[in-house]
Amino acid sequence: MNKSDLLKELRIEKEHRDDHAGARRWPLLLGAVVLLLVLIGAAAGYFLLDTKSFEVEAATAAAPSAGGGDTAVLQATGYVTARREATVSAQITGTLTDVLIEEGDHVHEGQVLAHLESTAQQAQLAQAQAGVRAAQAMLVQFQSQLGQNQRDLKRAEDLVGRKLVSQQSVELARTQVESQAAQVLSQRKQVELAQAGVQGAQIQLDYATVRAPFSGVIIAKSAQVGEIISPLSAGGGFTRTGVGTIVDMDSLEIEVDVTEAYINRVQPKQPAQAVLDAYPDWKIPAHVIAIIPTADRGKATVKVRVAIEQKDPRILPDMGVRVSFLEEARSATAPPPKGALVPASAIVQRDSKNSVFVIDGERAHVKAVTPGQTYGDLRLVEGIATGTRVVKQPPAEMADGAKVILSSSKK
Repeated sequence: MNKSDLLKELRIEKEHRDDHAGARRWPLLLGAVVLLLVLIGAAAGYFLLDTKSFEVEAATAAAPSAGGGDTAVLQATGYVTARREATVSAQITGTLTDVLIEEGDHVHEGQVLAHLESTAQQAQLAQAQAGVRAAQAMLVQFQSQLGQNQRDLKRAEDLVGRKLVSQQSVELARTQVESQAAQVLSQRKQVELAQAGVQGAQIQLDYATVRAPFSGVIIAKSAQVGEIISPLSAGGGFTRTGVGTIVDMDSLEIEVDVTEAYINRVQPKQPAQAVLDAYPDWKIPAHVIAIIPTADRGKATVKVRVAIEQKDPRILPDMGVRVSFLEEARSATAPPPKGALVPASAIVQRDSKNSVFVIDGERAHVKAVTPGQTYGDLRLVEGIATGTRVVKQPPAEMADGAKVILSSSKK
């Protein structure tokens, strides 16, 4: 075989060259398609991000105070309660003949609220008084007899000295004196017993008059004239157990339920501020009386008693109230805490970090922060400067760089 034949065998045919070139181009084309799809997706995402706007409310990060004022460390809700409240009833069963109260009446201690039918009690008192008079009359009779016996004894002692009577007569006279003296003493005890009976009958008669146990305001009238009242509910549903309910308005206080996780922020005698639901603009000074040493396992709360320092007729039992527990004011020379105050609602979770959305022109950018102390509705954070505008309540779907439109009230 000559050289020309060998060269022909080594030569690659044209169709074989085309097949190898096509095999090399397929991966390149596939990579180009994937890259194009990624670019299209990124462009679409940027387009959607750029076109979707969020109407938000802005808040400005404020500087914390260096001192001179109390700050709220915790808030809780509860109700106004009366420490001194009583349903007034009679101590005996009887029929009402007079009811002298109405809801809203102010009464003082000892004031008559109602009368019961007292005919039987008056009769018992009269009988007891008659018994005292009879006992006293009998005592006078016995005392007279004792006086006579004493005189007889004296005469017998004189006569026995002159041998005119026997010694036995003197002894008999002395025995009669001693016996009569014992009868007088016994009758005196009977008089005391009869007088005690008068006192008991008088007490029973007094029970027919219902009086206020303390000064206060009538908040409920429970019975009417002609109804039977009894402290023991004799007669079932046909018998009232009380005439009315009285509340000592000077004993009003507040009871709130504090979550177990935050009870460590509350201390006895800690200053507080109360706001009634009925008067949201009225701030009432208050302080903690005590923390009840038991927890509600169902609600995971601890009850706290709060004293109202400013008494007012507008404060009524069972009113809803919100209490802010205050931190003691720092001295004016104490440095302010580090960080800035923002609404607690402005702090959200993004990429498992505490973050806020900082407003920069028409965009909102995520800024990681470190939350600190709570001051009512505000939260101290580190990571942003004072005066920075943040989104007050960022929507869950808001992302970094989102376009925002401030609501008209906050522009």
